[in-house]
Amino acid sequence: MTLYDAIADLPVAIDSVALFRRARDTSSGFERVSTTFRLRGNGELGRGEDVGYDAPDHDALYDDPAAATGTAVPAAGDAAADFSALLGEWTVSSFSEHLDSVALFPRGDPERKTAKPYRRWAVESAALDLALRQADTDLASALGRERDPVRFVASTRLGDPPTVDRVRELSERVPGIEFKLDPTSDWPDEVFEGLPAERVKILDLKGLYEGTEVDQEPDAGFYRRVAEAFPDAVLEDPNLTDETRPVFEGEEGRVSWDYPITGVDSVESLPFEPRWLNVKPSRFGSIESLFETLEWAAERDVSLYGGGQFELGVGRSHLHLLASLFYPEGPNDVAPGAYNDPDVPARLPASPLAPSAAPRGLDF
Repeated sequence: MTLYDAIADLPVAIDSVALFRRARDTSSGFERVSTTFRLRGNGELGRGEDVGYDAPDHDALYDDPAAATGTAVPAAGDAAADFSALLGEWTVSSFSEHLDSVALFPRGDPERKTAKPYRRWAVESAALDLALRQADTDLASALGRERDPVRFVASTRLGDPPTVDRVRELSERVPGIEFKLDPTSDWPDEVFEGLPAERVKILDLKGLYEGTEVDQEPDAGFYRRVAEAFPDAVLEDPNLTDETRPVFEGEEGRVSWDYPITGVDSVESLPFEPRWLNVKPSRFGSIESLFETLEWAAERDVSLYGGGQFELGVGRSHLHLLASLFYPEGPNDVAPGAYNDPDVPARLPASPLAPSAAPRGLDF
């Protein structure tokens, strides 16, 4: 039986849909907006978080976005976009199939096409959460797996101009904390020399993004310097060109992929079979696609770690749950949300994170 088979036939009854808008400043210098889909049925509540990056995509769900922030708004009638098409009695599988024909952006196309799987994941994960709760069980029990403590790394950018100040401050707050960093071509010598190389576990080269504020043009000299300065770190999302490919010859086992990973087909289309993958559930859109990819990786002994997207609500806990079930020892970029605050808090939780004692649904 596949992972998806274990939950596909769970019944789920959806009586109402509500939306919950959140907004928060981040350490990366932008305001994060997200929307939680809240599905109710049979006295239970299932939740899933839409992590689309463009605030207008969230704003379009509400007549007055500012007034809606921090308030559950019924997703029907004039108060918000109408999601009454989600109501009814389903199984997890039939609900997923139904979503193929549901307009999840009822007020117009999103700013970017990547927002479509993000919203679908929010709705599907909320439905699975609800189905498990209605069955009075949790995901680990349904899959016959154990929840283990989750190792995490702290992800941070180094400011403008780049300095090691935030890394040092985090290290003082949480001795031994490990890091996932986004190197940029303007890193001076002082940054390369001042970082604790032995605790930098992932370097996100961001070579595959297009049209974003974090794009990094492929540069063989830059890639080589990063690879040599941090010889034990995983190198994520390089842009492999005729110029840059030689940098990674013999280093393929250190290369990981994130941005292009949306399912098994995307993994099999990579330049070479990966030894590492960053798993961001929202990129997959559907539970079935995520589970198929997890099984593909397990069959080939591919190392996995979870990736975060500045989740503000239940989405972060869902990342912790999946990591605990499938890749608890990975360098998971799923640090608790306080690590993303603009100012480093006085107290921060340390790795690993312990699972809750009595989970239900998609509780970690």
